[in-house]
Amino acid sequence: MFGGGRAPILVLSQNTKRDSGKKVQVENINAGKQIADVVRTCLGPQAMLKMLMDPMGGIVMTNDGNAILREITVQHPAAKSMIEIARTQDEEVGDGTTSVIVLAGEMLAAAEQFLAQNMHPTVIIRHYKQALEEIVTLIEGPLSIPIDRNDKAAIANVVKGCVGTKFISRWEDLAVNIALEAVNTVLLEENGRTEIDIKRYAKVEKIPGGSIDESTILKGVMLNKDVTHPKMRRHIKNPRIILLDCPLEYKKGESQTNVEITAESDFTKLLELEEEHVRRQCEEIIALKPDIVFTEKGVSDLAQHFLLKANITAIRRVRKSDNNRIARACGATVVNRTEELQESDVGTGAGLFEIKKLGDEYFCFVTECKEPKACTILLRGASKDILNEIERNLQDALQVARNIVLSPRLVPGGGAIEMAVAQRLIQKATHGPYRALAHALEIIPKTIAQNCGANTIRTLTALRAKHANHTDVNSPCTWGIDGESGELVEQTKNNLWEPLSVKLQTYKTAVETAILLLRIDDIVSGSKKKGDGQPTPSQMAQQQE
Repeated sequence: MFGGGRAPILVLSQNTKRDSGKKVQVENINAGKQIADVVRTCLGPQAMLKMLMDPMGGIVMTNDGNAILREITVQHPAAKSMIEIARTQDEEVGDGTTSVIVLAGEMLAAAEQFLAQNMHPTVIIRHYKQALEEIVTLIEGPLSIPIDRNDKAAIANVVKGCVGTKFISRWEDLAVNIALEAVNTVLLEENGRTEIDIKRYAKVEKIPGGSIDESTILKGVMLNKDVTHPKMRRHIKNPRIILLDCPLEYKKGESQTNVEITAESDFTKLLELEEEHVRRQCEEIIALKPDIVFTEKGVSDLAQHFLLKANITAIRRVRKSDNNRIARACGATVVNRTEELQESDVGTGAGLFEIKKLGDEYFCFVTECKEPKACTILLRGASKDILNEIERNLQDALQVARNIVLSPRLVPGGGAIEMAVAQRLIQKATHGPYRALAHALEIIPKTIAQNCGANTIRTLTALRAKHANHTDVNSPCTWGIDGESGELVEQTKNNLWEPLSVKLQTYKTAVETAILLLRIDDIVSGSKKKGDGQPTPSQMAQQQE
């Protein structure tokens, strides 16, 4: 499956000739099952890692379903749509990428027996849709419990459940604290609307070296930049910050500009004009008495000279995203032209500016902000591969913390919610496909048990019995599987809960993908090979003549 030095290729059979509907559906089901088998061992606390090599010889070591499938190359179109759902799940809720693939594969497999009995796919689809509606009603209602979003300990427990299945689980307290602090920092409430933009305002900086314990979250921003002039100040308390989106250098003419110089004085005049332009820009900045100037463009030597004389530190070629983060952290406004600078544009919310050397490189820190609405997560670790995996794990933890704050409802983890939903569906089941989908949900507890080496049949039978004996219809049965030991545990005592939004997205995506693939009754190739004996349109026209 994996070729040395090339992208891992998962070759699945593909029949692009016109084919009978049933054969194509069986093929699609097999493709889905094969994709699910690839990531099945990556579920639960005892999850194994996959090592993937990309075409450039780089290595990815991860148990994140989305990261694995992103690196795999597949030929079969149905398998490609399976990979797409992992990406959707990751973008939407950030967690549950492995679960959604395993569930979708199992739901497709559950439909196979009915196709073999010549049941029409639309009948199977109808029952799957009914079951999905019932699942959504159940987990939004009696099978989930509300949580107070201000209860830090309860939210920390949920994030711990997410981190527990990852590589970072050994440092779970550190990861949970970082995730919760980052989400609380970037949380912005405006006009009764809550916005938590992790992608833009919680930046992760990875610096190889040191140990993972040294990872921390900064109340402010950190950039991989040094001052433009060696004599500029590198440590400033309570700095006044100006952010620019314009170059502090002379304007160069466009590509079509021609300048004709006839005398030496003309050339001197040109240089004077350039110098005057830069001098004017610097004077407009100096008038506001800032301590630091960040600009997204360049700073000429002349501008550096003027700013240095005024005891102002300049940092150039800052990324737009970093500039926006500094603006949020210290309360400054990014200005496009120096003429438009006002006192209100100056940021005074930062407590400290300093340049530090970490490893071989210099980094600029704007920290100790009074009300930072942006933060930087500083990760340390032994190697780049470890840091990349920790970042992937941390992104999942951040998304889970964000989901709980936005939608504060929880469901029991460790396969308990799947078993509870399956039990309720089986009681209502009147048709085969409906019951088959209910049994397909049991693949999650079954896989968790398999991955930690427990006796699957015995464990599942005992778990079914626990759920069958649960009589309270208004509360979820919280018996699930302990992913470490494989024993049955009550999740209320074990404190393993998952956000409702993640589970809801998982079920919806898995069922809808299964429905979509069952609806396909033909795969036709859009391109024809040269010389396959088919006449071209021009040849057909000539034959008709």
